[in-house]
Amino acid sequence: MARIYWLLALIGTVVPLAAFVPWVAAHGLDVPLLFSDLFANRVSAFFGLDVIVSAVVLILFVAMEGRRIGAWAVALPILATCLIGVSCGLPLFLALRHGAR
Repeated sequence: MARIYWLLALIGTVVPLAAFVPWVAAHGLDVPLLFSDLFANRVSAFFGLDVIVSAVVLILFVAMEGRRIGAWAVALPILATCLIGVSCGLPLFLALRHGAR
């Protein structure tokens, strides 16, 4: 099962970055423009808010659940969630948790 989690973490890194890296290449790290584009309409706002809420929930879950596993099992998924997204952070945490058993 751990291999599946690692594969999902890889996919969860590549797929979102495939959309984000070209945007950054075109606009730089223009945070106001990023949020303007993210909330350009109600549909994109729905997805943006869903991911933000999911990230907060995941970070809280990892912090609480990860205590019994170890520092790396907490730090890496939280960092991955903040820098890449939930699609990377969640399977990464599950892989680390599975390996700690």
